[in-house]
Amino acid sequence: MTTRGVLYVHSAPRAMCPHVEWAVAGVLGLRVQLDWIRQPASPGTWRAEVSWKGRAGTASKLASALRGWQMLRFEVTAEPCPTAEGERYSATPDLGIFHAVTGMHGDILIPEDRLRAALARSQRGETRLETEIAKLLGKPWDDELEPFRYAGEGAPVRWLHQVV
Repeated sequence: MTTRGVLYVHSAPRAMCPHVEWAVAGVLGLRVQLDWIRQPASPGTWRAEVSWKGRAGTASKLASALRGWQMLRFEVTAEPCPTAEGERYSATPDLGIFHAVTGMHGDILIPEDRLRAALARSQRGETRLETEIAKLLGKPWDDELEPFRYAGEGAPVRWLHQVV
């Protein structure tokens, strides 16, 4: 079953750009050449977007291929399909990677056990419930990435199809 999604590279140093393309090509199974433009939110870095179509699970493979790269900010999304929920990955150098399952309308779906654990931590006084829920929704990642998203409005998008 196929799905589609978008990879947003919000910021990458120029020297890292070819490595991002190679990593994406390795996951999608085709040659990739992204349209890199300057990232005004972080001078000296570049940004790119690419829409993709591939098997369910492609978003997690893209996120895995890019995770842990210092100085790289990115997001990967995948739409739900008949065999899989949608996904969203966000990554920043300071926060690491965030993953959420998304429903057909883009809402984040939080598993019951994660909600129960957040409630238990707040009841023990380890944290505030509002803080826990914000983490479950990816708010710290959204807060850090928002200036980079805004700087990318109007950027060109290219569609890539995974070799299936």
